[in-house]
Amino acid sequence: MMRRLPRTASGCAGLAIVTLMALLAVFAPMIWGDDATRFDPSAIGEGASAAHLLGTDALGRDLLARTLVATRFTLLLALLATAIGTGIGLVLGTLPSVLPRRAGQSVTSAVNALVAFPGLLLAMFTAVIAGLGATGAVLGIAVAVAPAVARLTNNLAVSIATSDYALAARMMGVPRHRILLRHVVPNVGEPLVMTVAQAIGGALLGLAGLSFLGLGVQPPSYDWGRLLFDAFGPIYVTPVVAVGPAAAIILAGLGFALLGDSFSDAAARQSASAGGSGKAAAKAEVPSAVPREEDRESVDGEPDAALDVRGLSVTFPSGARPVRDLSLTVRQGEIVGLLGESGSGKSLTAAAIGGLVPYPGRVDARRLRLHGQDVDALPEKERRKLLGTSLAMIFQDPMASLNPALRIGGQLAEVSVVHQGATRTDAWQRAIDRLGHVGLPDPERTARMHPHQLSGGMRQRAVIAMGLMGAPRLIIADEPTTALDVTVQRQILRLLREVTRETGAGVLFITHDIALASELCDRVAVMYAGTIVEELETSRLADGALHPYTRALLGSVPTMDTDRTVPLTGIPGTQPAPADLGPGCTFADRCASATDQCRTERPVLVEHAAGHRAACWEAS
Repeated sequence: MMRRLPRTASGCAGLAIVTLMALLAVFAPMIWGDDATRFDPSAIGEGASAAHLLGTDALGRDLLARTLVATRFTLLLALLATAIGTGIGLVLGTLPSVLPRRAGQSVTSAVNALVAFPGLLLAMFTAVIAGLGATGAVLGIAVAVAPAVARLTNNLAVSIATSDYALAARMMGVPRHRILLRHVVPNVGEPLVMTVAQAIGGALLGLAGLSFLGLGVQPPSYDWGRLLFDAFGPIYVTPVVAVGPAAAIILAGLGFALLGDSFSDAAARQSASAGGSGKAAAKAEVPSAVPREEDRESVDGEPDAALDVRGLSVTFPSGARPVRDLSLTVRQGEIVGLLGESGSGKSLTAAAIGGLVPYPGRVDARRLRLHGQDVDALPEKERRKLLGTSLAMIFQDPMASLNPALRIGGQLAEVSVVHQGATRTDAWQRAIDRLGHVGLPDPERTARMHPHQLSGGMRQRAVIAMGLMGAPRLIIADEPTTALDVTVQRQILRLLREVTRETGAGVLFITHDIALASELCDRVAVMYAGTIVEELETSRLADGALHPYTRALLGSVPTMDTDRTVPLTGIPGTQPAPADLGPGCTFADRCASATDQCRTERPVLVEHAAGHRAACWEAS
């Protein structure tokens, strides 16, 4: 959580308030403890004075000192209630993932019913049953906190439990409790921590409310709510006696609320940002005995490249790294193909470059430059502007990029309004111009249409037009033609070439179709198990490939000369999961030429000819 420390004004304010409360909880009883318990019969029920800034209570005790000293007991009760409530909620939220279906549905229904019940009434009901006093109040607030935590945990757990990796584990016979501990809990931990920060503030307010109603802390103990209860009698005579505990309750509740909000905002903004701990992990990935690729690179890289990325890794809380220490360059006006079978990490690489890795994934990179600008070094506002105007993303399914409820023109115009400060009229006119530029008929009419009114090819052209609303220096096309028929596919490829030629932008073309990449791209990078294994010019692909995986991909593609009486060449085995990678070459288990060195030492990309690098011990 340290890397999530808030940097906004509200986050800093919340952190400052919580820090102040923590310091008071530690030191206030030591400093003002005697003043808080000293009886002064001559100062009973006094208002504000030089000796007692917030007045005194019915026994002449200083209310300012009592308010400060009560910080410790109040925070301890709030933390205890939140911890108990979070524990109960975590159990209730994860139980449906391990129980049989009907039992799980019963637990979920019970949680939904508790969420619908007013929290304060639930706390009062529990406190009355448990008995008056601090114990009953803590249990009451814990029971009130638990349903919200259980709902959040259940929603997160259900989404994770239905993911491919969790379903695969279940199909392999992994016990439900192991799936829960290994796959579910690690992925719900961080969102819960953020929610707990807000829940502490709510618990503090709830405890104060119960004490104020006489259901919470009882004399001689006191918290802020009890002090407010004691001040209610003389409040019309000396109103100042209520200021101290009331202000403390409001300030502490606000502090925890702001801190929780800032953590949530930071997680949303930074889920794809680089972090130092990941860099260390990336550097430890390759055995020290093997010379690192970065040792062969120029320190400055290629400053004029459309994309220059070094040491890119994507890590998830479970420890899985589906993209590992990847380095890639895309020059201006160049189309680079990123090849590999499904699951090799191609789309996740594109998402990491564009800052779109889904939470809770973390992106780390030694260097990530877009048109010469270090993306990670930019302030958040400038970073969003750079990615919004200089990077265009084209996905396989254009409906994933287009809002079905909005008109095409309005969605394109939003790019210019948000990132370029254009007026809506000017942005609309530019949207029409871009739609016409990509070859859509009657662009004015198309701009007023909704996505469902367009064909698949027209939607893909509209997405390309959206990318051209700015001044893209890099276009990432993630299998943009897979869902299209052959005729429309050719049209989209021709359009990509024209856009590259006109704008000078670099293109990262992601595909598993090696024949398509050979036709379109200037250079290809072959990806396997999260890293680049070979990089070469397209003209040398057919007869110059060195890595066994690249040659196996080429052998699996039929040509006009292929003997149809002979089965196509296949690649035995399956690609290893990110969590199951060994110390050696990731392709060793599927490679007929693998040696003992291949299984124990991981090769790095080595240059064998100009513009041709391969990561293979047997390459020659």
